[in-house]
Order: sequence, then structure tokens, then C-alpha cells
Amino acid sequence: MAVDFTFPPEVENVREQVRAFIDEQVRPVEDRLRAEKADRGGFARAISALRARARSEGLWLPQMPPEWGGMGLGPVAMAAVSAEAAKCAIGPFVLNCQAPDEGNMHTLLHWGTPGQKERYLRPLCEGTARSCFAMTEPEVAGSDPTLIQTRATLCDDHWEINGHKWFISGARGASFAILIARTEDRPAVPQAANSAFLVDLPAEGWEVVRDVETMSGSHNHCEIRINELKLPPDSLLGGRGDGHRLGQARLGPARLAHCMRWIGQADQALDLMVGRSMERFSHGSMLADKQGIQWLIAQSAMEIYQAKLMVLHAAYRIEAGLSFKTEVSMAKHHVANTLWKVVDRAVQVHGALGYSTDTPLAGMLTQARWSRFADGADEIHLMTIAKAAIASYEASGNTLSATGSLPL
Repeated sequence: MAVDFTFPPEVENVREQVRAFIDEQVRPVEDRLRAEKADRGGFARAISALRARARSEGLWLPQMPPEWGGMGLGPVAMAAVSAEAAKCAIGPFVLNCQAPDEGNMHTLLHWGTPGQKERYLRPLCEGTARSCFAMTEPEVAGSDPTLIQTRATLCDDHWEINGHKWFISGARGASFAILIARTEDRPAVPQAANSAFLVDLPAEGWEVVRDVETMSGSHNHCEIRINELKLPPDSLLGGRGDGHRLGQARLGPARLAHCMRWIGQADQALDLMVGRSMERFSHGSMLADKQGIQWLIAQSAMEIYQAKLMVLHAAYRIEAGLSFKTEVSMAKHHVANTLWKVVDRAVQVHGALGYSTDTPLAGMLTQARWSRFADGADEIHLMTIAKAAIASYEASGNTLSATGSLPL
């Protein structure tokens, strides 16, 4: 049988290494920082110290090839590593596989010129720089990049860019941005209207207006005003008109990378839920003995099981060079909703304790809500999945290719 749900020994060894590293070295630091209500500076200093330990243990930059200082893990192995790392909020940062830098690393690796790779990719891989990806705009639907209004005009010896962006994650403190702007008036297809640019930061004409406050506070998701920003001709990343193609190539695997990390968080929430149910006595028995609580646990366990299978299969398809758009959309929709529901149930089982900030759950819940619209809203992914099922039926009279092309 070709179907095997175990990792090869080398991947399993790395997964166990990451799990031990997170449990023994990262989590105690994160718990201490939370108890002390440390500020961002405190977290940043702790991450820097932990990164040195990750390097010494060979757990640095798992997603990048060895020639760039990484571990050379493929998408399937990264599913294992990312899920373990994300059981702590700072885990992915410690290993240098956090968003948005991870997606930007892959983008530069596949689209950058040799000079661009040395200038921008090398510092990201070494952990000496951070970056952001500037695509979303407040005036148009973020799920339809063909509507982008930020405009880049080619003048005699430079590009001039004007526009407005927001929810640009990691913008404050970033050394550079990958900026998506419209360059074509009448493209052959709407998807060929945009181009990608590399912007050194800070820059004249690039104004960070504010860190947009969210329901979970401020997390460096910034609003940007771009006014007469001038860039040299060689600042283009990829070809002219390739911005949409580059963005989608980046976002497909990046969506799955989010799912990998969300699985780690959902696992943590379920562990907390079960642990609480086994230690809380009420109305004559432990919570774990009550059918209503057992159903919350069972539903969560089933949904996480489904999520893990979906992510592993989508990662396999990416690694095997197969089409993966529909499978990633399914995974993104399901895992995002699973994260939201499992954390919410864990809060319910904890009662007032879960609503407080004495456990990670309150923060996890407010963070989890964004997962259902980031990198494509639920409804957009449902539309993608439906279109795939319809196209499959039109082409072959069945919907098999829209349900994972599995041999059953």
C-alpha cells in the first residue's frame, strides 16, 4: 500500500526535536513574559536569545534550502514543524518561520534576481531583517487584487507610486516591503494589471499612518500612505504585470502555512480544554464525566483530525508538484473555522477563567477570529471550491477532481 500516515525517520526526528525545544526552552520563557506582562521589547529580546539556541540546535530556518542557511524541509515536513512551533505564540519567530517573512522568503527565492536575493533574501534568512507584503487596500475588496488602486507610473528614470494600503503586517520595523501596485491600463486580462516592487524602508513617500487597532489590540498591522514614492527601474520583482501571479503563487502555500500553525494552536486549546475538564469538580462529578462537556471535546477532536488530514494532503500535493488550489482552499476554510470553534469551546469549559487573561485562551480567541477572512474570506474559498466542483463535473461528468483526486 502506498498510503502511509507516518513521517520518515528524519522528519519525525525533527518534529520531536522541535516539540522538545518548544516545551523545554520556549514555553517557560513565554509563560514568564506573560506573567510579567512584558512589553514588545521584552518579547523581542527573548526571541533574539532563543534564536541563538535554535541555531545551536540546528532548528533554524526550517523552510529554506541549505544554501540559504536553512534546513531544507519540504511542505509536508513543514506541516509537522510549524504545528509544533505554533503551540507557543513566539515559536515560529524563534525558528524564523513566521509570517509574513516566511512567504516573502519563498517569493524572493523563486522570483528574485541574484542581486535581489543577496540584498533582500539573505538578511531575512540570517534573521537580521524583517519585511512586509503590501497588497491590501481599504478602498477596495482585499479578496479581489484586480481592483487595486495603488498606481505605479514609469517616468524617465524611475517609477513613481501613489496609493493607500492597510493591514500591512509587520510594516513597523520592516527593512523592506514587497509592494503590489497597478502598472497597466489595458491588460489582456485583469490579472495582468499589477506589478510587484521591492521598497527599501524607511523611504520618502512611504508613511506609516498608524498601527490599526484590532479587537485583540495592536499587532503591527499598519495603514500606509504612499505619496510620490520614487523607485529605480530595477526595483521590479518579477516581470511587469506579474504582480497578481506572484501574489497568488505566494499566498497559496502561505495560506497552508497559516493552517499548519493554526493546528498547533487548536491542539493547545484542546489540551487546555481536556485538562480543565479533568480538574474541575461541579454538581457531583468532574466536568470530564459530563456528557455535555464530552461532546465539546469529541467535536473538537474530530475537527482537528480532519484539519490535520487536509493539511497533510494539501502539503503532499504541493510537494509532489500537483495542482493544489482547491485543496488549499478547503484546508484554509476548515482549519480557520476549526481553530475558532475549538478555542471558543475551550473558553466555555474554563468558564470565567477562560474569559480572563490568566490563560492564553482569551488572546487566542480574539486572534482566531481574523483567520476566517485573512488570506481570503471564508466565502471566497467556498466560491473557489464550488467552481472547482462545477468545472470537474463539466469536464468529466463527476466531481472527483474537486474532492482531492483521492483513490476512493
